[in-house]
Amino acid sequence: MKKARKLFMISFLIVVVFIGAGGAFLHQAKFGHSPSGERLKRIERSPNFRNGNFQNQLPTPMMKEGISIFGVAKDFLFDRSSRSTPPSVLPTVKTNLFELNRHDDVVVWFGHSSYFMQIDGKRFLVDPVLCGSASPVPITTRSFAGTDAYTPADIPEIDYLLITHDHWDHLDHETLMQLKPKINTIVTGLGVGEHLEAWGFDPVCIIEKDWNESADLGNGVTITATPARHFSGRGLTRNNTLWVSMVLKTPHQSIFLSGDGGYGPHFETIGRMYGPFDLALIECGQYNESWKYIHMKPEETVQAARDLQARKFIPIHWSKFILSLHAWDESIVRVTKEAERLNIPILHPMIGQSVRMNHTEATPMWWEAVR
Repeated sequence: MKKARKLFMISFLIVVVFIGAGGAFLHQAKFGHSPSGERLKRIERSPNFRNGNFQNQLPTPMMKEGISIFGVAKDFLFDRSSRSTPPSVLPTVKTNLFELNRHDDVVVWFGHSSYFMQIDGKRFLVDPVLCGSASPVPITTRSFAGTDAYTPADIPEIDYLLITHDHWDHLDHETLMQLKPKINTIVTGLGVGEHLEAWGFDPVCIIEKDWNESADLGNGVTITATPARHFSGRGLTRNNTLWVSMVLKTPHQSIFLSGDGGYGPHFETIGRMYGPFDLALIECGQYNESWKYIHMKPEETVQAARDLQARKFIPIHWSKFILSLHAWDESIVRVTKEAERLNIPILHPMIGQSVRMNHTEATPMWWEAVR
């Protein structure tokens, strides 16, 4: 009896320790905060917030019907046959962003969904993840060798930081804390400002928008939060902040930024309401049939570019992290093939390469040389 009681107490203490450690882990600053106070009241008035959560325009389950998240987790952890990492260090170009001519309209992709844009003299930075990992546990989801050419120290003063949603591969606490002195204004979806304020950003510099709400940034620059088909969350709670795509209009450019999300009729609606676009940056990568509703396949990326009436597009959300079960370069191979088939102009710059917004020349298929 005493032995059984002792075993019970040991087991109980182990459980308590694990629960306490888990609670302490989830309370780290990098997890951010859930919306509260006046911010939460504003969220609750949103037509896209129902039953305690933000909702997609169409039914959007996390997993395809009949698919178990536990089965997917098992495949991801133990099945290495369906995915691969680059066999060598990925080639990059190091553009000095400080020395760019302010009159040049350019985009510089940092890999995955992070990129810098200079348009009509204004500097924009989108979803920067520049500290080597896309996870709350830094030793996991590491970036591919060679893809960390840029660090926060390489980023100049930013007029507008754009955050599409609060997932770890788009909103990185470590990166933002280092960039904080360089950021003037932040534009994001409803609720994400709670994280930013918890990290010490001035509420005055944070603009949060619902779908199809616009912000006039002055000097002929406007930005509109538009729908995406995805989800949000940094810890155990999901969908208490809004995920967005964005439409950026300047005196001389019209740009679409997809953020993350599955394919749907919202692309055609956005194209009709806000297009045509000079350039669209659209997710292409980290897809799988098991979660087909929340991430597009490469062929759908091309169709989205067509729906948006984009004059050209750059595929993003690939070439830096393993977040799915496909080979590292499968998405770019498939998307370029489909774009060629449908005669949709596509740009696929190397990480760090400066590309002019009005670029009309073909970019090289640099991934083919990775051996």
